[in-house]
Amino acid sequence: MPGSYLSLYYHIIFSTKQRQCWLEPDVRTRLWSYMGGILKNHHAMPIAIGGVDDHVHMIASLHQTVTVADTVRRVKAHSSLWLKETFPALREFAWQEAYAGFTIHFGLLDSATSYVANQEEHHREQSFQDEVVRFLKRHGVQYDERYIWK
Repeated sequence: MPGSYLSLYYHIIFSTKQRQCWLEPDVRTRLWSYMGGILKNHHAMPIAIGGVDDHVHMIASLHQTVTVADTVRRVKAHSSLWLKETFPALREFAWQEAYAGFTIHFGLLDSATSYVANQEEHHREQSFQDEVVRFLKRHGVQYDERYIWK
């Protein structure tokens, strides 16, 4: 086979530093768009980006030469700088250092995209902490409750 063919989709979740509620609705709309541009500029295909005032969900397909860690680092760095420059009230803004990432089967992309699109509604019933723990358990990720929120 002369080429490489991949079908790898990731659901990446990360929060604002100390889960502060920095991301007001008017900021979010522009931020999600900006993050999509960052992904495209770094050889990734954004599928869905959404969230609420203290965290982000991104579903993206990454190029075969780009790691999840590099992608998250770039998105956080560029979006943080953009937020500080674009919104003076956010000059102290920062993302939490950690993130969670999960693979998604191609057949479940529609469901995952819908989940990301309905974050506001979803978080009326479930906290961010409960959401992340549910994802970790569903994907068999080992974690220590004592350290997960530090």
